Amino acid sequence: MLRMSTLFVRTLRDDPADAEVPSHRLLVRAGYVRRVAPGIFSWLPLGYATYRNIERIVRDEMDSAGFQEVHFPALLPREPYERTNRWVEYGDTLFRLVDRKGADYLLGPTHEEMFTLLVKGEYSSYKDLPLIIYQIQTKYRDEARPRAGILRGREFVMKDSYSFDIDDAGLEASYQRHRDAYIATFDRLGLNYVIVSAMSGAMGGSKSEEFLAPTEYGEDTFVRCAACDYAANVEAVVTPAPTASATDGLPPAVVHDTPDTPTIETLVAVSNARDETARADRPWQAGDTLKNVVLMVTESDGSKAPLIIGVPGDRDIDVKRLEAALHPAQAQPFEDADFAAHPALVKGYIGPQVLGADRGFRYLVDPRIVEGTSWITGANSPGQHVYGLVAGRDFTWDGVIDVAEVRAGDACPNCSATLVMARGIEIGHIFQLGRKYAEALDLTVLDENGRSTIVTMGSYGLGVSRAVAAIAEQHHDERGLCWPRAVAPADVYLIAAGKDDTVFEAAERLAESFEESGVRVLFDDRRGVSPGVKFNDSELIGIPTIVVVGKRLADGFVEVKDRASGERSDVAIDEVVEMIANLCGHGPAESRLGVNPSP
Repeated sequence: MLRMSTLFVRTLRDDPADAEVPSHRLLVRAGYVRRVAPGIFSWLPLGYATYRNIERIVRDEMDSAGFQEVHFPALLPREPYERTNRWVEYGDTLFRLVDRKGADYLLGPTHEEMFTLLVKGEYSSYKDLPLIIYQIQTKYRDEARPRAGILRGREFVMKDSYSFDIDDAGLEASYQRHRDAYIATFDRLGLNYVIVSAMSGAMGGSKSEEFLAPTEYGEDTFVRCAACDYAANVEAVVTPAPTASATDGLPPAVVHDTPDTPTIETLVAVSNARDETARADRPWQAGDTLKNVVLMVTESDGSKAPLIIGVPGDRDIDVKRLEAALHPAQAQPFEDADFAAHPALVKGYIGPQVLGADRGFRYLVDPRIVEGTSWITGANSPGQHVYGLVAGRDFTWDGVIDVAEVRAGDACPNCSATLVMARGIEIGHIFQLGRKYAEALDLTVLDENGRSTIVTMGSYGLGVSRAVAAIAEQHHDERGLCWPRAVAPADVYLIAAGKDDTVFEAAERLAESFEESGVRVLFDDRRGVSPGVKFNDSELIGIPTIVVVGKRLADGFVEVKDRASGERSDVAIDEVVEMIANLCGHGPAESRLGVNPSP
C-alpha cells in the first residue's frame, strides 16, 4: 500500500507562479507533477499511478476493439518525412537533430510515415487487409507557447492508431470502430465530452472529428446547435450562404468623399451622419460594409504573394480558421513596405474593383458575399468609398474562403437555428486520411484481380497524458482534486486521526484488510502531523473515498466521506471494508479486522 510517511510526495500550500488553469495548479500543489523546463514535466508517484491507470484503460479498449499494439522509436530519420513534405510543412514545430555523421533526424511529433512504411514492408495483398495497429508513445513538438502545465507541453504521450483498408468502404468501417472505441474509453475515464466536426489540418485527409472535454479553460472553441445535433470546432464551422439574387434593376454604384474614415466604425458613423449617404429605411450598420483584408501568404516552398479576403465589416478574420484554411501556407499581416511595393492597394480604402487574379491580386470572399448583394466598400482612392457596389455586377472574385469569426447566435448550417459557443480541451481526434501517405510512400497491395491498388488509411489520436489534465479540469473543487475511481491513484485515503497508538493500530489493520479485499489504499500514517493537515491533504490529493479512524473508534465507528459530493457517514468498522469493496466493484468481502474498538 501507499503510505504518506514514506511516499515521495510534497504537497504545497501556494499555487505555482506560472499556473494558468486549475489542472496545472492542482497537479503541482498535490504532488502529481513537477516542472523541469517550459512544457516539460516529471511525473511523481501519485501522478504516474494516475497516468498508468488512464493508459491501462486506453490499452484495454484498443485491445478489446481488436487493434494490435506496436511500438516505434521516438528518434526518426529525415527521409520519410521529406517524402511526405512534412519535414518542411511542420516548420519550427519539429525538434531536429544531427548525428555525429551529419545525418538529419527528428523527434517524432506523430508517426504516420513510420506506420505506413512498416505495413509496406510486411503486407502486399488485399487478403492482408483490413489492418489496425496502434502504439502508446511519447511525442515531441516544439510549441511556441507551452502553457497550462501538461495540457500543452513539448513532450507528451499519445495513443496513435492507423487503419489500412483496400477501399473507402473499409475505411468508413475502421473509422466507426475507432469512434466507438473512443466513446467507450472516455466513458470509462469519467470524462464529459462532445464529438465535433473538425479540420484535418497538417494530417490531411477528408472526414475528421474531435473529442472535446468541455471546460471554460479549454483552448478549443466549438459550437453546438440549440435545436439539432450539429457540433463543430470553430475551424470547421460552415457558414450558410444567402441565396443569390438578380442584379438587374439595382441602382448604379456611386462614389462619395468620405475623408478620415479608415475604419469600419468611422465609415458607418459618417455614412449615417451625411444626407447624401444616409439610408431612408434604416441606419447603415457595420454588416453593410465590405472589408478587404490584405495578407502576405508564404507557401511551403518559400514563395510569397498577397492575398485579399473580403468579409462583412462586422466580422474579423479568425486566425485559427485562417490557418486551417491555408495550411500548409502561412499568412502574415501586410506591412507598410508591402503596401509601398503594391501602390494599387490603397491602405484603408481598398475596394474589390481592382482585385482578382487577372489583376495580380488573388481575391477570396466570405460565403455571405453572393451575387446580388450590395455593399459599401473602398473606392481605391484615399478618402473615398463606393456605395451600392453589387457583387456579380460590379466585381467578381477568385473563390470563397470561410474564415470569418464565428459568433454565438449565428445560424446553424443544418437547421438554421442558433448556435451556442463553448470551450473545450481536445482529448481525441480521428481522421479519414485517405491515400495521402500511402501515395507518398508507395504503399500498395494487389487487389483480387491482381492489380496494384493504393491502400487507404485512417489516423486516430488520443491524448493519454493530456487526459490526466482534462480529467482534473472537470473533477475538482475549491479544496482540490476529485478523481473518478477508475483513474485515481488509490480507492481510499485512510487517515489515522489522533495521537493514541490505538488509533494507529486500528487504522493499520483496516488498511491491511482493504488491501486484502482489493481496495487500493493511500494510508496517511504520519505521526506528529495534525488531523487538519491530513484532512487538507486528503482533499487536495483527491482520492474518491476518505476514511477517518479517529474519535468515534471507541464506539466502533469510522467516518466515511465521499470526496466529490462531500457526503459523510459513520460506518461500523466491521462493515466498512465490505461496503467500500462493493463500491469499488470487488464484490462481497468478509471483514478480517479482528479489531477491539475499545481503547
